Amino acid sequence: MANRILIAAAGSLLLLVNASAFAWSGGHFNAYTPRGTYSGGHAMSCGGGSCGHAGGVVGPYGGLATNTGTVTRNAPGQFSNSGTAVGPNGRSVQHDGSTSCAGGTCNHTGDMTGSNGHSATTDGSVTRNGAGQYNSSGTVTAANGNSYNHSASTSCAGNTCDRSGTVNGSYGGTVTHSGSATRVSSGVVTTGGGTTVVHGATVSTGSTVVVGVPPVYVPPPAPIAVVAPVPAVMPPPPPPVVVVPAPVPVAPVVIAPPPPVRVAPLPMVVVTAPRPVYVAPRPAYVVPGHWVGRVWVPTHYA
Repeated sequence: MANRILIAAAGSLLLLVNASAFAWSGGHFNAYTPRGTYSGGHAMSCGGGSCGHAGGVVGPYGGLATNTGTVTRNAPGQFSNSGTAVGPNGRSVQHDGSTSCAGGTCNHTGDMTGSNGHSATTDGSVTRNGAGQYNSSGTVTAANGNSYNHSASTSCAGNTCDRSGTVNGSYGGTVTHSGSATRVSSGVVTTGGGTTVVHGATVSTGSTVVVGVPPVYVPPPAPIAVVAPVPAVMPPPPPPVVVVPAPVPVAPVVIAPPPPVRVAPLPMVVVTAPRPVYVAPRPAYVVPGHWVGRVWVPTHYA
Protein backbone atom coordinates (compact mmCIF):
# COMPACT_ATOMS: atom_id res chain seq x y z
CA MET A 1 0.00 0.00 0.00
CA ALA A 2 1.32 3.40 -0.89
CA ASN A 3 2.79 5.55 1.89
CA ARG A 4 0.73 8.65 2.61
CA ILE A 5 2.44 11.81 3.85
CA LEU A 6 0.15 14.50 5.19
CA ILE A 7 1.73 17.86 6.07
CA ALA A 8 -0.38 20.52 7.74
CA ALA A 9 0.09 24.17 8.57
CA ALA A 10 -2.21 27.08 9.33
CA GLY A 11 -4.67 27.26 6.48
CA SER A 12 -2.97 24.78 4.16
CA LEU A 13 -2.84 21.08 3.43
CA LEU A 14 -0.55 19.16 1.09
CA LEU A 15 -1.06 15.46 0.35
CA LEU A 16 1.71 13.50 -1.34
CA VAL A 17 1.18 9.89 -2.43
CA ASN A 18 4.54 8.23 -2.92
CA ALA A 19 4.30 4.89 -4.70
CA SER A 20 8.04 4.15 -4.76
CA ALA A 21 10.92 4.00 -2.31
CA PHE A 22 12.63 7.00 -3.96
CA ALA A 23 11.33 9.89 -6.04
CA TRP A 24 12.69 13.21 -7.24
CA SER A 25 10.78 16.20 -8.48
CA GLY A 26 11.63 19.77 -9.33
CA GLY A 27 10.22 22.77 -11.06
CA HIS A 28 10.01 26.52 -11.26
CA PHE A 29 7.43 29.28 -11.24
CA ASN A 30 6.93 32.94 -12.07
CA ALA A 31 4.57 35.08 -9.98
CA TYR A 32 3.40 38.29 -11.66
CA THR A 33 2.22 40.67 -8.90
CA PRO A 34 1.36 44.39 -8.77
CA ARG A 35 4.77 44.89 -7.09
CA GLY A 36 6.75 43.11 -9.81
CA THR A 37 7.71 39.61 -10.95
CA TYR A 38 8.97 36.95 -8.55
CA SER A 39 10.78 33.89 -9.98
CA GLY A 40 11.48 30.72 -8.03
CA GLY A 41 12.61 27.15 -8.29
CA HIS A 42 12.51 24.07 -6.07
CA ALA A 43 13.70 20.50 -5.88
CA MET A 44 12.61 17.62 -3.63
CA SER A 45 13.83 14.06 -3.19
CA CYS A 46 12.32 11.32 -1.02
CA GLY A 47 13.67 8.04 0.28
CA GLY A 48 13.53 5.95 3.45
CA GLY A 49 10.51 7.77 4.84
CA SER A 50 12.06 11.26 4.52
CA CYS A 51 11.76 14.02 1.93
CA GLY A 52 14.37 16.73 1.52
CA HIS A 53 13.42 20.05 -0.03
CA ALA A 54 15.36 23.08 -1.31
CA GLY A 55 13.95 26.14 -3.01
CA GLY A 56 14.43 29.84 -3.58
CA VAL A 57 12.67 32.96 -4.82
CA VAL A 58 14.22 36.01 -6.55
CA GLY A 59 12.30 39.27 -6.24
CA PRO A 60 11.92 42.08 -8.78
CA TYR A 61 14.94 43.92 -7.32
CA GLY A 62 17.30 40.92 -7.29
CA GLY A 63 16.84 39.92 -3.64
CA LEU A 64 17.08 36.15 -3.01
CA ALA A 65 15.27 34.16 -0.30
CA THR A 66 15.92 30.44 0.20
CA ASN A 67 14.28 27.68 2.26
CA THR A 68 15.72 24.21 2.85
CA GLY A 69 14.76 21.33 5.14
CA THR A 70 13.39 17.83 5.60
CA VAL A 71 10.11 16.12 6.52
CA THR A 72 10.22 12.64 8.09
CA ARG A 73 7.38 10.14 8.61
CA ASN A 74 7.95 8.67 12.05
CA ALA A 75 4.78 6.52 12.21
CA PRO A 76 1.34 6.39 10.57
CA GLY A 77 0.01 9.95 10.81
CA GLN A 78 3.12 11.19 12.68
CA PHE A 79 5.62 13.53 11.04
CA SER A 80 8.49 15.83 12.02
CA ASN A 81 10.12 18.64 10.10
CA SER A 82 13.13 20.97 10.38
CA GLY A 83 14.87 23.47 8.14
CA THR A 84 16.38 26.90 7.60
CA ALA A 85 15.01 29.96 5.84
CA VAL A 86 17.37 32.77 4.71
CA GLY A 87 16.03 36.16 3.66
CA PRO A 88 17.42 38.63 1.10
CA ASN A 89 19.19 40.54 3.89
CA GLY A 90 21.17 37.42 4.92
CA ARG A 91 19.29 36.86 8.17
CA SER A 92 18.24 33.27 8.82
CA VAL A 93 15.51 31.50 10.78
CA GLN A 94 15.84 27.93 12.07
CA HIS A 95 12.49 26.14 12.28
CA ASP A 96 11.30 22.72 13.38
CA GLY A 97 8.03 21.11 14.34
CA SER A 98 5.88 18.01 14.51
CA THR A 99 2.53 17.06 12.96
CA SER A 100 -0.02 14.48 14.06
CA CYS A 101 -2.99 13.51 11.86
CA ALA A 102 -6.10 11.46 12.71
CA GLY A 103 -9.76 11.54 11.75
CA GLY A 104 -9.44 14.26 9.13
CA THR A 105 -7.58 16.69 11.42
CA CYS A 106 -3.86 17.48 11.54
CA ASN A 107 -2.35 19.23 14.57
CA HIS A 108 0.99 20.98 14.24
CA THR A 109 3.41 22.52 16.76
CA GLY A 110 6.72 24.19 16.03
CA ASP A 111 9.22 26.84 16.96
CA MET A 112 11.41 29.30 15.10
CA THR A 113 14.72 30.90 16.16
CA GLY A 114 16.15 33.91 14.36
CA SER A 115 19.73 35.09 13.80
CA ASN A 116 19.47 37.37 16.85
CA GLY A 117 18.55 34.46 19.12
CA HIS A 118 14.90 35.45 19.54
CA SER A 119 12.39 32.64 19.17
CA ALA A 120 8.67 32.16 18.55
CA THR A 121 6.38 29.16 18.87
CA THR A 122 3.41 28.04 16.78
CA ASP A 123 0.48 25.76 17.57
CA GLY A 124 -2.39 25.05 15.17
CA SER A 125 -4.60 22.58 13.37
CA VAL A 126 -6.29 22.01 10.00
CA THR A 127 -9.54 20.06 9.66
CA ARG A 128 -11.19 18.72 6.52
CA ASN A 129 -14.93 19.15 6.95
CA GLY A 130 -15.96 17.85 3.55
CA ALA A 131 -14.99 17.77 -0.10
CA GLY A 132 -13.10 21.02 -0.68
CA GLN A 133 -14.00 22.40 2.79
CA TYR A 134 -11.31 23.15 5.39
CA ASN A 135 -10.99 25.06 8.68
CA SER A 136 -7.79 26.08 10.44
CA SER A 137 -6.88 27.78 13.70
CA GLY A 138 -3.78 28.37 15.76
CA THR A 139 -1.63 30.60 17.93
CA VAL A 140 1.75 32.25 17.41
CA THR A 141 3.67 33.39 20.51
CA ALA A 142 6.55 35.83 20.01
CA ALA A 143 9.76 36.13 22.03
CA ASN A 144 8.34 39.03 24.07
CA GLY A 145 5.36 36.92 25.16
CA ASN A 146 2.81 38.58 22.88
CA SER A 147 0.52 36.08 21.19
CA TYR A 148 -1.62 36.16 18.05
CA ASN A 149 -4.62 33.90 17.49
CA HIS A 150 -5.69 33.14 13.94
CA SER A 151 -8.55 31.23 12.36
CA ALA A 152 -9.53 30.72 8.73
CA SER A 153 -11.77 28.71 6.45
CA THR A 154 -11.25 27.55 2.86
CA SER A 155 -13.87 26.44 0.37
CA CYS A 156 -13.01 24.99 -3.03
CA ALA A 157 -15.40 24.34 -5.90
CA GLY A 158 -14.55 23.82 -9.53
CA ASN A 159 -11.30 25.65 -10.29
CA THR A 160 -11.62 28.29 -7.53
CA CYS A 161 -10.78 28.28 -3.83
CA ASP A 162 -12.04 31.06 -1.53
CA ARG A 163 -10.40 31.73 1.81
CA SER A 164 -11.11 34.14 4.68
CA GLY A 165 -9.62 34.51 8.14
CA THR A 166 -9.13 36.62 11.26
CA VAL A 167 -6.08 37.41 13.41
CA ASN A 168 -6.42 38.71 16.97
CA GLY A 169 -3.52 40.25 18.90
CA SER A 170 -2.66 40.38 22.60
CA TYR A 171 -3.90 43.98 22.87
CA GLY A 172 -7.30 43.34 21.32
CA GLY A 173 -6.47 44.38 17.78
CA THR A 174 -8.11 42.41 14.98
CA VAL A 175 -7.14 41.95 11.34
CA THR A 176 -9.35 40.23 8.79
CA HIS A 177 -8.29 38.96 5.40
CA SER A 178 -9.93 37.22 2.46
CA GLY A 179 -9.05 36.19 -1.05
CA SER A 180 -9.47 33.66 -3.80
CA ALA A 181 -7.34 31.66 -6.22
CA THR A 182 -8.53 30.37 -9.58
CA ARG A 183 -6.90 27.86 -11.91
CA VAL A 184 -7.30 29.36 -15.39
CA SER A 185 -5.20 26.77 -17.24
CA SER A 186 -2.67 24.04 -16.62
CA GLY A 187 -0.02 25.45 -14.30
CA VAL A 188 -1.51 28.97 -14.22
CA VAL A 189 -3.27 30.33 -11.10
CA THR A 190 -4.58 33.86 -10.56
CA THR A 191 -5.62 35.50 -7.28
CA GLY A 192 -8.10 38.20 -6.38
CA GLY A 193 -5.22 40.57 -5.52
CA GLY A 194 -4.04 40.70 -9.13
CA THR A 195 -1.30 38.08 -8.84
CA THR A 196 -0.76 35.43 -11.52
CA VAL A 197 1.42 32.39 -10.77
CA VAL A 198 2.72 30.29 -13.66
CA HIS A 199 4.15 26.89 -12.72
CA GLY A 200 6.40 24.61 -14.72
CA ALA A 201 7.55 21.31 -13.20
CA THR A 202 9.17 18.00 -14.04
CA VAL A 203 8.96 14.68 -12.21
CA SER A 204 11.30 11.71 -12.69
CA THR A 205 12.52 8.47 -11.04
CA GLY A 206 9.38 7.13 -9.46
CA SER A 207 5.79 8.26 -9.38
CA THR A 208 4.71 11.17 -7.20
CA VAL A 209 1.13 12.41 -7.33
CA VAL A 210 0.01 15.71 -5.78
CA VAL A 211 -3.63 15.69 -4.72
CA GLY A 212 -5.11 19.17 -5.10
CA VAL A 213 -5.92 20.98 -1.86
CA PRO A 214 -5.49 24.66 -0.97
CA PRO A 215 -1.73 25.35 -1.09
CA VAL A 216 -0.73 28.01 1.43
CA TYR A 217 2.32 26.89 3.37
CA VAL A 218 4.27 23.64 3.69
CA PRO A 219 6.86 23.36 6.48
CA PRO A 220 9.98 23.23 4.26
CA PRO A 221 12.36 20.60 4.83
CA ALA A 222 18.53 19.65 3.73
CA PRO A 223 19.58 21.27 0.59
CA ILE A 224 19.09 19.25 -2.55
CA ALA A 225 19.53 21.91 -5.21
CA VAL A 226 21.09 25.33 -5.22
CA VAL A 227 19.07 28.12 -6.75
CA ALA A 228 21.43 30.69 -8.19
CA PRO A 229 20.35 34.29 -7.61
CA VAL A 230 19.63 36.48 -10.57
CA PRO A 231 22.56 38.92 -10.85
CA ALA A 232 21.48 42.42 -10.00
CA VAL A 233 22.03 45.03 -12.66
CA MET A 234 24.02 47.78 -11.02
CA PRO A 235 24.00 51.28 -12.52
CA PRO A 236 27.40 52.68 -13.57
CA PRO A 237 29.11 54.68 -10.84
CA PRO A 238 28.62 58.45 -11.08
CA PRO A 239 31.55 60.46 -12.49
CA PRO A 240 33.98 61.74 -9.87
CA VAL A 241 33.19 65.17 -8.54
CA VAL A 242 36.05 67.60 -9.18
CA VAL A 243 36.19 70.29 -6.56
CA VAL A 244 37.85 73.50 -7.80
CA PRO A 245 38.94 75.68 -4.88
CA ALA A 246 37.69 79.23 -5.02
CA PRO A 247 40.41 81.80 -5.77
CA VAL A 248 41.83 83.50 -2.71
CA PRO A 249 41.09 87.25 -2.92
CA VAL A 250 44.25 89.37 -3.08
CA ALA A 251 44.14 92.69 -1.32
CA PRO A 252 45.13 95.57 -3.62
CA VAL A 253 48.57 97.01 -2.93
CA VAL A 254 48.46 100.78 -2.46
CA ILE A 255 51.78 102.56 -3.02
CA ALA A 256 51.88 105.88 -1.26
CA PRO A 257 53.08 108.70 -3.49
CA PRO A 258 56.57 109.96 -2.64
CA PRO A 259 56.71 113.12 -0.61
CA PRO A 260 57.03 116.24 -2.71
CA VAL A 261 60.58 117.43 -3.30
CA ARG A 262 61.04 121.14 -2.91
CA VAL A 263 63.78 122.59 -5.13
CA ALA A 264 65.23 125.87 -4.02
CA PRO A 265 65.19 128.45 -6.80
CA LEU A 266 68.49 129.14 -8.50
CA PRO A 267 70.06 132.51 -7.90
CA MET A 268 69.35 135.04 -10.63
CA VAL A 269 72.23 135.30 -13.17
CA VAL A 270 72.59 138.31 -15.38
CA VAL A 271 73.83 137.36 -18.82
CA THR A 272 75.10 140.05 -21.11
CA ALA A 273 74.62 139.11 -24.72
CA PRO A 274 77.78 139.62 -26.84
CA ARG A 275 77.65 142.10 -29.55
CA PRO A 276 76.92 140.54 -32.94
CA VAL A 277 79.88 140.08 -35.22
CA TYR A 278 79.22 140.03 -38.95
CA VAL A 279 81.38 137.71 -41.03
CA ALA A 280 81.16 138.16 -44.74
CA PRO A 281 80.61 134.88 -46.65
CA ARG A 282 83.55 133.46 -48.55
CA PRO A 283 82.98 132.82 -52.21
CA ALA A 284 82.59 129.15 -53.19
CA TYR A 285 85.01 127.57 -55.64
CA VAL A 286 84.23 124.57 -57.83
CA VAL A 287 86.82 121.82 -57.57
CA PRO A 288 86.67 119.46 -60.54
CA GLY A 289 86.69 115.73 -59.94
CA HIS A 290 90.13 114.21 -59.41
CA TRP A 291 91.97 111.15 -58.05
CA VAL A 292 93.49 111.10 -54.66
CA GLY A 293 95.61 108.02 -54.75
CA ARG A 294 93.22 105.29 -55.71
CA VAL A 295 90.11 107.23 -54.53
CA TRP A 296 88.10 109.27 -57.03
CA VAL A 297 86.78 112.52 -55.60
CA PRO A 298 83.84 113.88 -57.62
CA THR A 299 83.38 117.57 -58.46
CA HIS A 300 82.52 119.63 -55.37
CA TYR A 301 82.57 123.13 -53.92
CA ALA A 302 85.31 124.29 -51.69
